[in-house]
Amino acid sequence: MTKQTPSVVVVTGASGGIGQGAALEIAKRGVGVVATYHSNPEGAERTVDEIRREGGAAIALQLDLGRSETFPVFTRQLASALEHEWHTRTLAGLVNNAGFGGGRTFEDMTEDAFDQYYRVLLRGPYFLTQALLPLMSNGGSIVNVSSSSVRAGDTTEGYSGYAAMKSGLTTATRYLAKELGGRGIRVNSIAPGPTRTGLGGGGLQKYPEIAESLAAKTVLGRIGEPADVGRVIAFLLSDDGAWITGEDIQVSGGYAL
Repeated sequence: MTKQTPSVVVVTGASGGIGQGAALEIAKRGVGVVATYHSNPEGAERTVDEIRREGGAAIALQLDLGRSETFPVFTRQLASALEHEWHTRTLAGLVNNAGFGGGRTFEDMTEDAFDQYYRVLLRGPYFLTQALLPLMSNGGSIVNVSSSSVRAGDTTEGYSGYAAMKSGLTTATRYLAKELGGRGIRVNSIAPGPTRTGLGGGGLQKYPEIAESLAAKTVLGRIGEPADVGRVIAFLLSDDGAWITGEDIQVSGGYAL
């Protein structure tokens, strides 16, 4: 992070789960956070309130990742917020985390459902990164949140569409790292395993036996918590991760090894 001007990072989907965990861990390191949300403003405000209670700086902005035509307006809103809240015109980082879970078998997949996966999980973060690139400072960092489902060994029925998009994001990460390296911008992806979030209708909270089953497949004996993943994201954004780019890092506690 640059020390001459305030460091600010955008975290998409920060109203809960991994996005919230990342926002809190980033803020602990003295970095400002723009927490985006789609349909849960209360969750985003809880994230902002917790950061502020700990002495950090954060705001919430709405973003519909599935509608790339709204990105120019969001970019203008973000630029205004950076100027007003932090007196800066640049971003130090971007965390492309927003998305949705839930499986759908291949036989039940529809074109509309497949397109929704595509719009939110691949096209959205790809073109949001492009839209925000003019605001990114040289030497900044981008972290794309992929999934352990991309890896052979973690192949669960019903996730062909989801994993296909996450795989595309992982591959795009490597190419963006090469293309943006001239500006010193690092681009990495992380692949969380089963993590206690509200995705998939909050199934892990409703059915503890599912968490127990997943923990039994995890080398470290439990499922992940948002803070586990958030700390890795915060590390990759920081100067401590300055020599890492173009990588996909498993953050799963050894799930499905």
